[in-house]
Amino acid sequence: MSPDAPSEAIEEPMLASSGNGAGPDPPLRLGGMALRNGLLIHGPRSWAVAARGSDGDLGVASGRKPSFTPGRLSRIPLMRGPLRLLEALAVIPLARRSLPAARLPFEDPRVAVAALAAAALARTVRAGQPEEPSLLREGIASALSVAPAFVALRGSELAAYHAVEHKVIAAYEQGLPDPAEAAKEHERCGSNLLAPLLLLSIAGQLLIERLLEEPGQLARGAAGVASVSLAVEMFAWAERHPDSAFTHAFRRPGHEIQRLIATREPTGEQLEVGTAALTEILRMESILR
Repeated sequence: MSPDAPSEAIEEPMLASSGNGAGPDPPLRLGGMALRNGLLIHGPRSWAVAARGSDGDLGVASGRKPSFTPGRLSRIPLMRGPLRLLEALAVIPLARRSLPAARLPFEDPRVAVAALAAAALARTVRAGQPEEPSLLREGIASALSVAPAFVALRGSELAAYHAVEHKVIAAYEQGLPDPAEAAKEHERCGSNLLAPLLLLSIAGQLLIERLLEEPGQLARGAAGVASVSLAVEMFAWAERHPDSAFTHAFRRPGHEIQRLIATREPTGEQLEVGTAALTEILRMESILR
């Protein structure tokens, strides 16, 4: 999940008209998720997906986005982040059903095996000898949780479509005529959550172990949700204060992950798929506005 997974060319900026003579509205806040063969984008009210099938044909689908943050819920700190993430996740099965040709990032036997192995290893590490340092055990267990994502990126087009996601959204936001001109790294990429989430997860699990003699899955799960909530709030604060020292430090690990591992320069055909998804999300948002 990338730009505005909390947090995404076109030949023109494609801004919606305000209709009151005051000029165009600001660009929509878009998020998205790279697919193995395409791109899923979600906006304030809708979602759109584009994917290239095994026959080379380009398919597009779209729909209305579910809402889990009505009214005041969208403004409650620590609660709004997980709820918005749930909204983004709820779009995934809708897109997959509407466009069967789309292939999700984890639709790969290797990734499924890696996920099962990582979960089993994490349980084994946490159940290690009591005299072993808890910090080391939690660090290893938390690091194992990201292994399936790195397996998904290896040997597939996923990294290229991750860059497509960043480029078409950045081109839209910046008014660039060609998405190829945009950087393949994006400041709102979900990769920016990875380092703080790992650190907060380790801290949360250590706190649970200090407070409870034998912490169960419910307590560990609650600590995990709290870690996600805090990480998302930090993500949002960084976006509101882009020039702060904290923001630069917060985003640096994610930027390097994107630059070195999570993205690679896409082809023209892959950018065409991203452009189709962006065009469709803007069409849907203009209808539902």
